[in-house]
Amino acid sequence: MYAEAVGLEPDELFEQYKAEIPATYNEELPEHLSRVQTRRGISPDSSKIFDILPKILIGVFIVGAIAIIWYLIVQSAGNDSKEPADTGEGRTTVEEPEEIADDEGKEDEAGVSDDNAGEEPAEEEAEPEIPAQDLSMVSTSGSNTVYELKNTDKFIVKIVSLGRTWVSVKNGAGKTYFGEELNKDAKVSESADLTNDTQALIKVGFAPDTEIYINDQKLEYAIPPSDAMTQNITINFVK
Repeated sequence: MYAEAVGLEPDELFEQYKAEIPATYNEELPEHLSRVQTRRGISPDSSKIFDILPKILIGVFIVGAIAIIWYLIVQSAGNDSKEPADTGEGRTTVEEPEEIADDEGKEDEAGVSDDNAGEEPAEEEAEPEIPAQDLSMVSTSGSNTVYELKNTDKFIVKIVSLGRTWVSVKNGAGKTYFGEELNKDAKVSESADLTNDTQALIKVGFAPDTEIYINDQKLEYAIPPSDAMTQNITINFVK
């Protein structure tokens, strides 16, 4: 101030000439001084805290709001999972799916199959093999041939003519079953049942045109027909 510059005390001057100083100046001066003192009393550290504090409060509020929202969502999800199924009629019904019944049926079938697998299959009784008929040559002499018939319970003799021949069939006791001419243009064949007999005596008049069947099995001539036109054949039936 000017008073200080010339070496005078400002307070003494104010006291001496206060009557001449306007009142408004005196009132504003203390208020101005109090503001200066208040500003000097607040430290920089306190000012920083006041600046940060609102931000901290806002952050705490946001975190709290998020936590409350998350809690409500979790509670709502838990309640939904515990609520019974709504059928639309105000009551809850439990229906057994068809798949469960199917699975039970499959398990039963599997159990039965496992039980069957554990059991050894019973051996099937083998059917006795029926031996094939055996018609074999025993001996031959000149125009005479002896055969033996085995492994059969029947004895049917059939004579077939390929052209023209004469044949006769008798049993061991001399009984004649037939004796006649066979011709392909007339009577082609003749048969005799000697099942109850043990022997058949067959006389062939022309072997090249004569075929003999025993139980539908063709007899093969032991003596070629070309070598012996007339042949005597004996068949012994072994029962």
